[in-house]
Amino acid sequence: MSRIRVCVVTHLFLPHVGGIERVVYEQCKRLLQENYEPVILTSEITGKSAYTVDGLKVYCYPTLKVGFELGIPYSVPKPNSYKLFLEHIKDCDIVHAHGHPYLSSFTAVKAAKKCSKPIVLTQHNTFIEYGSFWDLAESLNDFFVGRNVLKAPDKIIVVSKATLNYVLSLGADPRKVEVLYNGVDLDKFKPAKMSRGDARKSLGIPEDYFVILTVRRLVYKNGIDSLLESARIAVEKNSRLLFLVIGNGPDFEKVNAKIREFRLEKNFRLLGFVPDSYLLHYYNASDVFVLPSKSGEGMPLVLLEAMACGLPVVATNVGGVPEIIDEKCGKIVPPNDAVSLAEALVELSHKNLSPHHERIRKIVEKRHDWNRNVKRLIEIYEELI
Repeated sequence: MSRIRVCVVTHLFLPHVGGIERVVYEQCKRLLQENYEPVILTSEITGKSAYTVDGLKVYCYPTLKVGFELGIPYSVPKPNSYKLFLEHIKDCDIVHAHGHPYLSSFTAVKAAKKCSKPIVLTQHNTFIEYGSFWDLAESLNDFFVGRNVLKAPDKIIVVSKATLNYVLSLGADPRKVEVLYNGVDLDKFKPAKMSRGDARKSLGIPEDYFVILTVRRLVYKNGIDSLLESARIAVEKNSRLLFLVIGNGPDFEKVNAKIREFRLEKNFRLLGFVPDSYLLHYYNASDVFVLPSKSGEGMPLVLLEAMACGLPVVATNVGGVPEIIDEKCGKIVPPNDAVSLAEALVELSHKNLSPHHERIRKIVEKRHDWNRNVKRLIEIYEELI
């Protein structure tokens, strides 16, 4: 039996690092193991017109990059890219676009309609507050691009109830929308067999510190400024706190300067990019995971990964975060509130958290498995083809 071809359209894909890129990768590599042939269509940021990632075929349309240096990556397909969209969409059985606000999704649904192909759209985030001018630009884009994209699909997948409310506010047909929570690779992200002390020794982390980990792109919306302020407050109350930040971004040097200004060199480390093979070790060497986002979170993958490793979490009350966390696995604090964040972290630093690890892992196992996610995704495809 011939494979079912899915044209998966995403404004960015690996090697660019981001949540949507990771969701597309995790879903597509599992589709490839079934009777499906996903073809990924994305923006040309690698300098290549085509490449492969773990057996996944990736084709790139010509693009203009807007806002990348400001941490607002918005790729604009050039006019001649429409031909490439038509070429791949004509040759597929179903189109799956990611993200309602992107011109890549707009182009994809127009081409799919022209070719009479069924359309699935996944919406990942809620409204992202970048501040001032950019909030206005995002609202206008939602009105002129996003609303039109949301009218086209036969099915709209949202990753949280918060995201559901967002797309409904933009006019999405509620009969077409379904919540499908993101997953986590439970075989990759799990409590380590080695002791926490051994994990720390291998990474050069002091054994006698309370280690607070976050994995973030260093941009405004991700709340690194609030985390720095909370670190300054928290370290005054407990000098044995160590904050580890994994990730790069346009604000890397600004954050480094703030670390020096706040005299946090011993308590706040920027680790830059860490590959997945080492990321697991950092999760297992830490005591708590923190997510200080300001807005826009749909169903953050790093939160699920940390919990899959048994880590308690402290996160801000944005987007779909409250749908993941309860009093059994962590604490929720208001966004942009460094004092509340610091108080929560200091409080946890004085507790024995090890009895909670197994329970936190089970929460993720029950609700956030990529294999179950893709099983339902395939059912949705089969309903439409």
